[in-house]
Amino acid sequence: MQFCSLDDIRAFCRDLPDGSEHAARAVVRRQQALTKPPQSLGRLEDLVAWLARWQGRECPQLERVTIAVFAGNHGVAARNVSAYPQAVTQQMVANFANGGAAINQIAGLAGAELRVVPIELDRPTRDFTAAPAMDTDEFLSAVDVGYRTAPPNCDLLAVGEMGIANTTTAAVLCAALLGGDAARWVGRGTGVDDAGLARKRAAIEAALGRHRAILGDPLAVAAALGGRELAAIAGAILAARRNGIPVLLDGFVATAAIVPLTRLNAGITDHCRAGHLSAESGHRLLLQELGLDPLLDLGMRLGEASGAAVAILLLRAALACHTGMATFTEAGVADVDK
Repeated sequence: MQFCSLDDIRAFCRDLPDGSEHAARAVVRRQQALTKPPQSLGRLEDLVAWLARWQGRECPQLERVTIAVFAGNHGVAARNVSAYPQAVTQQMVANFANGGAAINQIAGLAGAELRVVPIELDRPTRDFTAAPAMDTDEFLSAVDVGYRTAPPNCDLLAVGEMGIANTTTAAVLCAALLGGDAARWVGRGTGVDDAGLARKRAAIEAALGRHRAILGDPLAVAAALGGRELAAIAGAILAARRNGIPVLLDGFVATAAIVPLTRLNAGITDHCRAGHLSAESGHRLLLQELGLDPLLDLGMRLGEASGAAVAILLLRAALACHTGMATFTEAGVADVDK
């Protein structure tokens, strides 16, 4: 499937595919028969039912897990909103390719395929304080990259990003679509000092003023104020929904990438879970706005899908209990009230 226009995305979001209630109920029935008090594994039980619902399987599996990390460069970086130069984006992509990043280590431990997708790093988006970051065709092209990256037959997809200045981009998207000024959403990102934080706030306020006329159109906002890696994450989320694939979101930037889609249909988050709560200041507020309860809270703020990748291990633990535990009958253990 390819989205040839913004209207194609709008139409898809108006009629989102549902998960399997039958598969989710089958998980609940088995959970009730396992050798444990009811609900004693807490959210682990809910996670297995969620996997089953979106995989459409009574017995979910995690045989084919993919982590997709999208990389993009941002014109607003020229306003010194990051502690690092823009060249670091390409350098980190090379580090991913050489196996030297945190995500490489966690992906290996989690038994996940890692896909790193740089998107036109030699052609940053335009500085959104002065012009739209992307035109419609550029935005749709990036969405298509993400859509094609998500394997149609995987059991779980985790999404993350790499891109100098992308916390500024994430914050402006949140401010534009969820309300509030720059101070509500902006954080220190890669670790900017007070002067850098002031520059981030100023860039966001300037962008909101310049693009005020389009703030009622979520996809126009995603193009004018977003980034290629964020658009690609949105495309991957749409592909996962079409193909019945549950999704783990990484931190602030990856979650902000789906905000334009949530403004079209809040149900787009149903097949998604927040892998963790990032230390980036806007992430907690964003998760609350979207009704997403993070699986982990480890003070991480690295990006590159690292938090979501750690959460894969939690899902594996949940699934191992569900599939490996004996039932009361199998174990010869007396059930409650029997």
